[in-house]
Amino acid sequence: MADVHLGARHDDLGPTAAAQRERQFAAFARAIDLALAEKVDLVLICGDLFDSNSQPRRSVERAAAELGKLAKRHVPVVVIPGTHDCYEPGSIYRVFDLAELAGAPPDSGLVTVLTDHNPQVDLGQLGVSVISHVFPAKRAAESPLVGIRAAAEAARADGPRAGNWLIGMIHGSIAQPGRFEHDEVIVTEQEIAQSGLDYLALGHIHSFREGRAGSVAWAYSGAPEPVALDQDGAGQVVLVSLDEGGGQRKVSVEPRPVGETRFRKLELDGATVASQAALAQQLRELADADLVLDARIVGVRSADLDLNVDELARQLEGSFLRLRLRDASVVGLPDGAPPPADTILGALTRDFRARIDDHETRGDSERAAELREALRLGVALLDDPSRVTLA
Repeated sequence: MADVHLGARHDDLGPTAAAQRERQFAAFARAIDLALAEKVDLVLICGDLFDSNSQPRRSVERAAAELGKLAKRHVPVVVIPGTHDCYEPGSIYRVFDLAELAGAPPDSGLVTVLTDHNPQVDLGQLGVSVISHVFPAKRAAESPLVGIRAAAEAARADGPRAGNWLIGMIHGSIAQPGRFEHDEVIVTEQEIAQSGLDYLALGHIHSFREGRAGSVAWAYSGAPEPVALDQDGAGQVVLVSLDEGGGQRKVSVEPRPVGETRFRKLELDGATVASQAALAQQLRELADADLVLDARIVGVRSADLDLNVDELARQLEGSFLRLRLRDASVVGLPDGAPPPADTILGALTRDFRARIDDHETRGDSERAAELREALRLGVALLDDPSRVTLA
């Protein structure tokens, strides 16, 4: 797992911030319970277990107690600092002894934090070596795979460890043209392919991703619970299986859900919306405290339909974990023949229709939509000024 971000402040969530922190901790606890239920051999936490290095002792103890569940069952866990809980001089991993707080016996190797001075742990009973390259600052001076590759080569040449599975742990981004070029920690696919690893566990990207570079399998588990409520690829950990047979090694990755937050995108045809009250009732039927709903009204709506999405969102407040409501529909043009050209209404209608057609032909749908709305208001104003309120 990675990017648990325990203790995140969530300043943007106001009074619901504490509830979101609890959701993140609950997902972390479920991840630990899943590891125990699956009887895994090893747990990896690939950075940003904590949202920052400024955490009260009680919060660290609470997290360590979950790790203690693994220690009691003799399941080793390996942790690396990330970019939020980086290994700077005031790092949470320097201030607190995570193994001691978890109740792991001294020198048991059941809870290990890899650092710049302790970059590798060999788990002989599992035939596994876990390697990282941690920097004593948020930004890496070089690719961490430089140090990992050297350690992997040394392990392959060491008799007792030569046959070990080599697992790398990095909290950073895989370089992509136009993206992730200036992140704090950057690696390339070529570096992964040349690393000498069997598997690379990654953190920092909050959505699940997996791939292969050369013979090396890699995966981002994503965050167990979304840290921000627009991260619809979060919500899981990954179960990694290392299998060997016939002289071949195989790595398989399976995402497993542990988060409670769900996401749904919904498009509503404006032509089917009878009124704002009817739309409010339709959305209330989907109410769910764990749902982030992104609803968009599209298509052509009746000129008589008066919608105020901000007001509607206020009416539905509390029905969802978060609701995003957007009106992307356009107002239908008046049906039938236009009014006579020698009338004000006729001149207005013909002028606006021509301008709307021109903008739609040029592909400027945003300006065309604005003109449709202006025509709707103009027609309503000329028909009955009391129907229109101008601000």
